Amino acid sequence: MAISEVDVPVTYLRPRRGWETLNLRDLWVYRELFYFMAWRDVKVRYKQAVLGIAWAVIIPLVNIVIFSIIFGEFANVPSGGIPYPLLVLTGVLPWRLFEGGLQRGSASLVQNTNLITKVYFPRLVIPFSAVVASLVDFFIAFIVMIGVLFYCRDSVTLTWNIVWLLPLTLLTVLTAIAVVLWLSALNVQYRDVQHIVPFIITTWMYLSPVAYSAAIVPAGKWQIIYGLNPMAGVIQGFRWAILGGPPPGNLFVLSCVMVFVILITGLFYFRRMERTFADTV
Repeated sequence: MAISEVDVPVTYLRPRRGWETLNLRDLWVYRELFYFMAWRDVKVRYKQAVLGIAWAVIIPLVNIVIFSIIFGEFANVPSGGIPYPLLVLTGVLPWRLFEGGLQRGSASLVQNTNLITKVYFPRLVIPFSAVVASLVDFFIAFIVMIGVLFYCRDSVTLTWNIVWLLPLTLLTVLTAIAVVLWLSALNVQYRDVQHIVPFIITTWMYLSPVAYSAAIVPAGKWQIIYGLNPMAGVIQGFRWAILGGPPPGNLFVLSCVMVFVILITGLFYFRRMERTFADTV
């Protein structure tokens, strides 16, 4: 039977402009690929590992012990009346999520060269799934944190602020994605980026209130400058949700604005460079 012109689908190819260039709808269309790539990253991470998922607990605990000894005992960094290990715990938890996302996501495009050069799919799936895979480690460490808080229940009184942990966790993931969009795209063009990332992570950690409270930063212009670090507000938000105290206020608002700016500019930059990935990678 002959096919009439009405039955033949017609596809119009037009250059996209503005927000349309992001085409974030593709992430939903390819959601199954997103899931399988995230799960693959988790399995590869712990494949043939002797201690397996125990590393998700061991590494944060080692960080807490080292920071507590150096900053709490030797440097006598003020903790605002909170047991110093708890202060560090509430900083290490979101930081490990952010750090894990940066480590996996920044090199994700180069590590998936075979897929990029042979199959079409929205390239945003790769860095997004790499960052989301870090949530597995986070949830394991979070369970341990609940046990620590229960053990130290005489020193900490949980309030309804704890309901903010879910949106704060999502904000941490968005922060990691925002930075990874820039780093992963740059890493395709300039392979030096993969050597710079460990330095960036270490420097960023000391610039963030992981081992100290942001309250020690002088008020005024220094708080504004400090708020330009998106993780400063995120970590202080975690600390407030778990340990109580004054809300992060303007520091948190400014950090959220920075996350939004980095995320939007990173999406546009990633999409702009995406057309060259297959040829460059």
